[in-house]
Amino acid sequence: MAKGRKMPMGMPGGGNMNNMMKQVQKMQKQMEDMQKELQLREVEATSGGGAVTVKVDGKKTLLELKIDPEVVDKDDVEMLEDMIVAAINEAFRKADEMTDSEMKKITGGVNIPGLM
Repeated sequence: MAKGRKMPMGMPGGGNMNNMMKQVQKMQKQMEDMQKELQLREVEATSGGGAVTVKVDGKKTLLELKIDPEVVDKDDVEMLEDMIVAAINEAFRKADEMTDSEMKKITGGVNIPGLM
């Protein structure tokens, strides 16, 4: 550093710290906005070759469940239950994938523990 020059705020790197804090605040706002938007998005998943279809939102709330009447067999309810569980879990996985993808756009792919 040149003789006689002082860093802003009287400490080495002080200006950089302010810039970093502004960037963090900007990223935090972007993440809050993205979370609100993601809650409104919907994803759909199927199982059993389309016999069961579910739709969930970004909050992982089950919005819709459709069952093809042809797969309803009173003697094999267990199979239907398994297809429902599989479809819901796939929809939840897709919702997580959607959220992760959008958050990586904000964080530049850096994994920040505790964000989501």
